[in-house]
Amino acid sequence: MKSKTEDLRPNGRPGRALDAFDRTILAALSTDARLTYAEIGERAGLSAPAVHERVRRLRESGVLQGTTACLDARAIGKPFLAFVHVDADGWGKSQRMMTLRRFPEVEEMHSVAGDTCVILKVRTQDAQAMEHFLSQLYVLPGVRGTKSYVVLSTYLERAIQPEVTAHWPEVPLPPE
Repeated sequence: MKSKTEDLRPNGRPGRALDAFDRTILAALSTDARLTYAEIGERAGLSAPAVHERVRRLRESGVLQGTTACLDARAIGKPFLAFVHVDADGWGKSQRMMTLRRFPEVEEMHSVAGDTCVILKVRTQDAQAMEHFLSQLYVLPGVRGTKSYVVLSTYLERAIQPEVTAHWPEVPLPPE
C-alpha cells in the first residue's frame, strides 16, 4: 500500500494560514496568558469552545509554543542588561556555540550575518557579574573578541506580535 505524502507538513508549521480569529486569539494570549477562553472569545467574537478548539490547533501546529511568565528583572536581582556581539572562528550552530545555552545569564542567542557571529542578550546583577560572564566567554575555544552594548533604558520589550502590518502607517514627524 502506497502512503500519501502530499498532506505531510514539516514539524512546527501550521497546516493552514492564520486567519483574523487566530491572530486575535494569539494577541490576547501574548498580552495576558491567564485570560479565560470566554474572555478571549469576547475579544475575538467567538464562543469559549471555539476559542478552546483554535488554541488546541495552534498548540498542535507549533504556532503557540508555550506559556511563560514575565519577570521583573530588578525584583529578581538582574537589572543589568547588555547585548554582547561575539566574534569567533568558524561558528554556526557548533557545539561550542551551543555551550552558551548553559549560562543562565543568556536570555537570547542569535546567529547573525555581518561583522559578528553571534549576538547574545545577557542579563546580570551588575557590571562585575557581566565582567565575570565575559571572562567565561573568552575561555571558549575560537572566541576572538566581543563587543558589549549596555542598556541604559528600555522603551519597548514585548513578546512576538501576531498582528500583520500590511503597509507601514504614515507617522507624522514632530514639529521642529
